[in-house]
Amino acid sequence: MAINLQKGQRINLKKDNGATLQNVCVGVNWGAIEKRGWFGGISKEAVDLDASCALYDKSKNLLDVVYFGNLHSKDGSILHSGDDLTGDMDGDDGLDNEIITLDFSKLHSSVESVAFVLNSFRGHDFGTIPFASIRIYEGTPTRVNEVFATYNIAKGEGFAGHVSMVMGVFYKRNEEWKFNAIGEPTKDRKLEETIKTVQAKFL
Repeated sequence: MAINLQKGQRINLKKDNGATLQNVCVGVNWGAIEKRGWFGGISKEAVDLDASCALYDKSKNLLDVVYFGNLHSKDGSILHSGDDLTGDMDGDDGLDNEIITLDFSKLHSSVESVAFVLNSFRGHDFGTIPFASIRIYEGTPTRVNEVFATYNIAKGEGFAGHVSMVMGVFYKRNEEWKFNAIGEPTKDRKLEETIKTVQAKFL
């Protein structure tokens, strides 16, 4: 399996030993913004990024959404770790602030695409956040087996000026799951808008 895909690359989920990947995680790690005061003091402004997941059928109809207000899918295949409202206030601790876990074996048969998106809830520009990274990996929230896509959205080209992005889409072809590492910012402001952009452009 390829590691650290570039934007736009596609892979199947067959492992080197011939087995099919069953469990993947999408983890997002980010920091609070430093603010300098009038008298030289430094304060921290909390940043609320929201990782979400949308499920679609073969006709691109929306079936379900997993986000901070709905932490698990109807079929139990997707679990969200919960809403992080601040980011790392004391510097990068190297840990993911939000994690979404997907178990392909539990996905309902009607699901043909699973899209992962990221939105800045309070409208913080991705380019103003001191660090913000995404990794999509095989494993569990506590164990990383193999990373197969990473994005640096705080320093990445093209992310400044945006508050929404499409991280990647898992899609089913001939009963096999594949992954498209999209990594594209959108002009959307809200999750509902990003979900519609995925339907129109990325499925």
